[in-house]
Amino acid sequence: MISSLKRSFAGQWQAHRRETVKYLLVAALIVWLAGESIGALDYHWQWYRIVDFLVVREGDGWRAGVLIQGLGVTLRIVLWSMALAFLCGLATALLRLSHSLVGRAIARVYLETVRNTPLLTQIFFLYFVVAPIFGIGRFPTAVLALSLFEGAYASEILRAGILSVDKGQWEAAHSLGFSRLQAYRWIILPQALRHILPPLTSQAVSLVKDSALVSTIAILDLTMQGQMIVAETFLTFEIWFTVAAIYLAVTLTLSAMAWGMKNRFQAYH
Repeated sequence: MISSLKRSFAGQWQAHRRETVKYLLVAALIVWLAGESIGALDYHWQWYRIVDFLVVREGDGWRAGVLIQGLGVTLRIVLWSMALAFLCGLATALLRLSHSLVGRAIARVYLETVRNTPLLTQIFFLYFVVAPIFGIGRFPTAVLALSLFEGAYASEILRAGILSVDKGQWEAAHSLGFSRLQAYRWIILPQALRHILPPLTSQAVSLVKDSALVSTIAILDLTMQGQMIVAETFLTFEIWFTVAAIYLAVTLTLSAMAWGMKNRFQAYH
């Protein structure tokens, strides 16, 4: 049993490493092609100035530069949005699986509305229409918009994971006297988690990338800070390559964490 788990883990690690190498090679090719194209424009690179936007020396210490400060805002938005999107998606999935006609109708309206309208339009609607009515600030509006948008897609992932659990598990829960809520909490959702983790990770990566759109409502996130620096210094390529690299580092870290969690779940099952 242990040897088979080790072989499985080794095989998955090799596959993951091969995919990472391919990804890095493609990224290197894209960077090289971009460099060749920019070289034809006689562009003068000033990479040495990027350090000033990452870290700043003050007296005897260092503080975060504007890009790192923007990354901090982005991570705060992403973490809050992830948590709320999961709760929103779970509530929507449970409503769709419930016996309530009204609950299923509400979930359907929410899903069709969110999935069939652009995220940018939703951000503008919440910021210019809903936020002034309820006195909501820019940051909560950005989190709400991302949570509702990503929650709609997460709900389908969660619903599929719940449906993947064998019906016999429901019968076992009822035979033990569990209520529907207790069955979800103690039996169904723990088993569904290992099925929904990989697609939820992909959704989390999408959330990180979609968070760049909140810069349109003057949130000082990573993208907005990059825009302000470019407008001030005209370091167009250096700044945007750096911003892209930071986003890439965040998404690759998320993917690696999810890969480790997936293997841990498989080891226990």
